Amino acid sequence: MTASPDTAPGPPSPDTALSAARRARELADLRTRGADAPVDLVVIGGGITGVGIALDAASRGLEVVLLEAHDLAFGTSRWSSKLAHGGLRYLATGNVGIARRSAVERGILLERTAPHLVRPLAQVVPVYRDTPPLGAVLPGLGFVAGTLLSRLAGTTADRLPGARLASARRVAGFVPGVRRDGLRFGHVNWDCALVDDARLVTAVARTAAGHGARIVTRARVTGATGTQVTIRDERDDDDTAGTREFTLSARAVIAATGVWAGETTPEVRVRPSRGTHLVIDAAALGNPTGALTVPVPGETNRFCFAIPTQFGRLHVGLTDVDAPGPVPDVPQSTEEEIEFLLEVMNRALETRLGREDVLGTFAGLRPLVDLTDAGSPGAAADSDRTADLSREHALITSDNGLITITGGKLTEYRLMAEQAVDIAVERSGLAGGPCRTAELPLVGAPGHPVAGPAGRARHAGPAAQEGHAGQASSAGRLPASLVERFGLESAAVVASSLLDRPLEPVADGLDVTRAEFSYAVTHEGAMTVDDVLDRRSRVGLVAADRAAAEPAAREAVALIGKR
Repeated sequence: MTASPDTAPGPPSPDTALSAARRARELADLRTRGADAPVDLVVIGGGITGVGIALDAASRGLEVVLLEAHDLAFGTSRWSSKLAHGGLRYLATGNVGIARRSAVERGILLERTAPHLVRPLAQVVPVYRDTPPLGAVLPGLGFVAGTLLSRLAGTTADRLPGARLASARRVAGFVPGVRRDGLRFGHVNWDCALVDDARLVTAVARTAAGHGARIVTRARVTGATGTQVTIRDERDDDDTAGTREFTLSARAVIAATGVWAGETTPEVRVRPSRGTHLVIDAAALGNPTGALTVPVPGETNRFCFAIPTQFGRLHVGLTDVDAPGPVPDVPQSTEEEIEFLLEVMNRALETRLGREDVLGTFAGLRPLVDLTDAGSPGAAADSDRTADLSREHALITSDNGLITITGGKLTEYRLMAEQAVDIAVERSGLAGGPCRTAELPLVGAPGHPVAGPAGRARHAGPAAQEGHAGQASSAGRLPASLVERFGLESAAVVASSLLDRPLEPVADGLDVTRAEFSYAVTHEGAMTVDDVLDRRSRVGLVAADRAAAEPAAREAVALIGKR
């Protein structure tokens, strides 16, 4: 569902804007707190789980500080498949629990908390004359089971249609580039896609900030216990005053550091798995409206897919490769993985994709928790494959009181956060109320207190001066892509722009406006060109796009300190 940007605003909104100035103020305040004035909760990690914990705790009335060594969504949370899916593949491995929870959480995102960032997506599995009988039947059975889970989770057919068979012609309607020779029919299932995973992280973080959470990026935690963290300010190049590193006391500390969990909690066994995606021009497959889903040969519950996404592109994925050794800040795809994905997808394409069709790649590390020794449900004993490891999340309390959460799936972030905060409240005696996040709209979603352009007048820049404020309030004149990314905030994004020509694209062929780059800096906490290009927008996924948009990103970053 796309929210109309000119919906009448509600009451004045809390301050959800993240900026370099806000960060500096909040960090300075934290430095002055003594050991006898602890905050309620410190969260380590600014990925989807960390910001989810910050929102959960802050919305319960707790004093929360989130610390991130880099930027929001710097790690795994920006490298996902951009899906909010119902955990269908886990039904095949017998893990009904994950599938059921995922279906419930997907429904919460789709219908209440983030309908502007989550939308239905058709998954299409073509069946050919030479498809083995089992391969022709299993996807349909799984899709029917997935539909049943959706209905049990409360998601109705008008929001997410049920599984069905599709004629060969209908399959080609979803994916014009599908191979027609021998195509008999297809299975169609409806799941959900995210507009962007990093945008979801930013929205959750800003919503948490609106509830009073301090969201402090580029603040590295160099030591942690259950009641204390040592923080190093990564933006402080001049430490002559000795203030770059300081200690903060807390009644509870939760580490949500994903694949880096073992660095603070050695008893957690994280076994990273690398998932690689390719970025392809959507025109190569005829600009599909559904996700082409192709079984991996020899597998019963693994598929590769081509998902329509922003900028007229497709994301083709997904590998599942063991990634032992030191954890890199930015994982890299291998040529073997690229060739594997092309080979699988070409089985179902009319015109084969070649290495020259790959515009870019990205890879993320899943923080899989190795539960094989514990005999936990869903764990595969004596397996060397990361594909066989459980996608369950783990919550562990160390002897020093530090609570660690890792593992799990992006779709379940809200539930994971709820469980982590429940434990912190119980063990620390914090006076937190019940969890509210299942009914709490994120910024930009219907129901969130949004200030319209008039409410942002004190921040108005060249957009308002040039007469664009009126244009911003007109739904018909706002770019559809901007509305998809910002929902009810869309008009405010344009009206508050400090860059001139706010509705002009940041570069030819990219449906990202200059106003969005300005907003990234003034409201979303971006502090560098990389923050703007790689996380607040996803322009940086393709090198040519990045080069074209970099001048506008530099203009935006130069705004720091001007608001």
